[in-house]
Amino acid sequence: MSACVVEVLLAARQVADFARAEGAMGVASTPRPSLEHMGAVVADAVLQAGLNYASVVRPRVTAILRNHPEADRVSALTEIVDRQGVAEFLDWVHPTKLGRFERLVRFLERSSVETSVDLRTQLGRQEFRESLRAIDGIGPKTVDYLSCLVGIDAIAVDRHVRTYASRAGVQSQDYDFLREVFCGAADLLSVSRRAFDAWVWRKESKAPTYAQLALSL
Repeated sequence: MSACVVEVLLAARQVADFARAEGAMGVASTPRPSLEHMGAVVADAVLQAGLNYASVVRPRVTAILRNHPEADRVSALTEIVDRQGVAEFLDWVHPTKLGRFERLVRFLERSSVETSVDLRTQLGRQEFRESLRAIDGIGPKTVDYLSCLVGIDAIAVDRHVRTYASRAGVQSQDYDFLREVFCGAADLLSVSRRAFDAWVWRKESKAPTYAQLALSL
C-alpha cells in the first residue's frame, strides 16, 4: 500500500471519527435533493463560487424554477442565450459569471447534453470531466458540484470542507487529497457522499438543514 493511500485512509478515519463525535451519524443520512431542471443546474453551478448561497444563489435558482419551467433542457437554455441574453435569466450583471454560464451552455449543447439525465451519464466519463475543466472558470470543484447537483455520489471540496478538515486535524489543503479523504470518511460512516457533503456544508455555514438545494423540483 503506497504512502499516499495510507495517508488518505488515516485522514479519512480522523475525519470520520470527528464527524461521528459531532453527530454525523444521525444527520448525514438525510438524502440530498437532486435537480432535474437544467436551467437551475447550470445557474447553481455557475453562481455558487464565492457567493453566499442562502442570500444570493438559492433565491435566484428558486426564481428560475418558478419563472422558467420551460428551461429544463439545454436546447431551451440555448434559445434564452440567443434571444434575450443571460443577465435577465440569472438576475445578474457581472460579466464573469454571465460569460461562464453561456460557455457552459454552449459546451453542453456541443456535447449533446440535453437533460439532467444526459449530464449525469456524461459526468461518469473521465474525458467529459476533463473537457469541462478546460472551460474558462470551471475547475474541479465545479465539476464535482455539478455531479452532486444531478445526483452523483460525490464530494465537492469547498471552503467549508477545507475548514472542517482543519478542525478535524487534517492540515492538507490539496483538492484531490481532501476529496478522497472525505469520500473515504463518508464510506466509513456508511452514509452517502452527497449527504455527507451537504451535512458538512450545513455544519460549517451554520445554515438550516433546508438551505442548500432544498428546492421545489
